[in-house]
Amino acid sequence: MIFGNSGSGKSTLAKKLAEAEQLAHLDLDTLAWQPDMPPQRKPVSESAEAIEAFIREHSAWVIEGCYADLLELVLPHSPELVYLNLPIEDCVANAKARPWEPHKYPSKEAQDANLDMLIDWIRQYAHRDDCFSQQAHQRLYQQYSGKKTEYTSNQQ
Repeated sequence: MIFGNSGSGKSTLAKKLAEAEQLAHLDLDTLAWQPDMPPQRKPVSESAEAIEAFIREHSAWVIEGCYADLLELVLPHSPELVYLNLPIEDCVANAKARPWEPHKYPSKEAQDANLDMLIDWIRQYAHRDDCFSQQAHQRLYQQYSGKKTEYTSNQQ
């Protein structure tokens, strides 16, 4: 289970692990949101059902996202945790260099139109107190007693 701030490299690492280790890959962004505009979160119970179905269907997997409330639902399955706790400016640089994510945006232009909003979001990481915050991620990491690793650089 890989988590951290937006732009920390969660998707990149998850894709590399999934490919190298033949793992099923679940990006929580794909099941956390209603298809409406402006975006709104799905009920946690609906996302929980999708997570449980994914885990039942796959014996080996990697799940990634920034949703501490959804990540907590995965913990009973005893995953190995990877917390990408990068400096904010590294996350901003990664976001600016991010390739098009067709599962999230209809075009690279649509993705780039949200870049300023995403950068503002990334910079608020340490100051928010929601399920996407550094505080929530650190609590999740610290309370977990299973195998876990925290990275503070993409170079690690």
